[in-house]
Amino acid sequence: MSPVSILILIVSYFSILILISYLTGKDDSNAVFFKANKQSPWYVVAFGMIGASLSGVTFISVPGWIEGSQFSYFQVVLGYMFGYFVVAFILLPLYYKHNVTSIYEYLMLRFGVVSHKTGAFFFFISRVIGAAFRLFLVAIVLQQFVFDAWDIPFEITVIISILLIWVYTNKGGIKTIIWTDTLQTLFMLTAVILSIYFINDNLGWSFSEFLASDELKNYDKIFVTDSFLERSHFIKSFLGGMFITICMTGLDQDMMQKNLTCKSLKDAQKNMVTFSIVLVAATFLFMLLGALLYIYANKNNISIPLMDGNPRTDLLFPEIALNSGLGITLAITFMLGLIAAAYSSADSALTSLTTSFCVDFLDIDKKPEKDQKSLRKKIHIAMSILLIVVIIIFKYVLTSNVIDSLLTVAGYTYGPLLGLFAFGIFTKYKVKDKYVWIVALSSAIIISIIGSISPENLGGYTLGYELLPINGLITFLGLLLIRIKTTN
Repeated sequence: MSPVSILILIVSYFSILILISYLTGKDDSNAVFFKANKQSPWYVVAFGMIGASLSGVTFISVPGWIEGSQFSYFQVVLGYMFGYFVVAFILLPLYYKHNVTSIYEYLMLRFGVVSHKTGAFFFFISRVIGAAFRLFLVAIVLQQFVFDAWDIPFEITVIISILLIWVYTNKGGIKTIIWTDTLQTLFMLTAVILSIYFINDNLGWSFSEFLASDELKNYDKIFVTDSFLERSHFIKSFLGGMFITICMTGLDQDMMQKNLTCKSLKDAQKNMVTFSIVLVAATFLFMLLGALLYIYANKNNISIPLMDGNPRTDLLFPEIALNSGLGITLAITFMLGLIAAAYSSADSALTSLTTSFCVDFLDIDKKPEKDQKSLRKKIHIAMSILLIVVIIIFKYVLTSNVIDSLLTVAGYTYGPLLGLFAFGIFTKYKVKDKYVWIVALSSAIIISIIGSISPENLGGYTLGYELLPINGLITFLGLLLIRIKTTN
């Protein structure tokens, strides 16, 4: 597929998103931008959240990760599903009870101003890093397969990507995203299904023959139970996945903002339960695709693509889809899926960052009413510029597999949020609010030191996803030290 063809496809795709934005953004009030007037159908939210949760990370990085980890990532995914039930029946009732715009307003109500700002700050750092990871993925693919042909610098590729997101989220905000995510999820799931079909067809297999093949057995190990010292042991992976979901969905303004646009708590819970089941099935499809990609690459002597001289497994899927002669239909399908995967999470991230900064840091509701909309628009531009800068930095510092890096970083930044919310929900204590930021920062520093300890110094034990709940526990214990006993 030529760079010109890909560019035409991208322009066509974004024309559709801009049309949706026009239809949904006629009322560009803050109430619509932040909450969609609480009129979103739950089933639309559920379907759209699949794409936002999978994102470009799952679309490219999970298939590329299969050779190194086989199907062991599915242990984490099973933990995800359990975590979604915790979100649906513990956290969502809390948010609906207090009718919050930003979920970190709960920390204000429970503990005070400093706790509120601290929670919002850790979300802000987490989401900027997470969104930048995801956009970095799509940017390097577009760079390698489109813009390098015209000698356009990577930095320009990033600016164009963020500019396109800003154009269609500028007015309608979360209301627009609810509907664009639905389209993007459809493209993404269609892409993975058709990719599996076309590659199997080229190999002369039916889907059932692929599942029964000896080649698949080389990649299909799911459960790791040999030694608890291993990083990917089932218990560690399952619990890690559960806490990742609780934090990266239930304590994340990006994901919760969509749920809070539902008409009622019951609708939001139906959305979360339905979404969790479908997401598990969709992720398993991506892992099957990953195994199929490596099987196809081995049979056709396709090497892992290089970027800056280093092998990048994240680029295996685009290399096969675009350059291995499997046909224009697969190439178009892949590009639509990739663009949808990347932007379905990036657009909501930009909106949630804008929402959180306006509500949590600027107290936008307390500003003069005539200034509120213009302030929101300025912050929306500022968040766009911030993402551009961080993505460009990633190009020069990021070396490990993207999804693994993302989950590791989450252990450092979401842990304090886990501790804060757990302390608020499961105890009746107040805290000395002015010291909360010290507890949260100390916890993040301690867990980063723990995470850097080599297995040799831990008797062969390899730290992994359990860093997240440990981080939350450290924060919880720190809050106990600054508690104020009260019976209220």
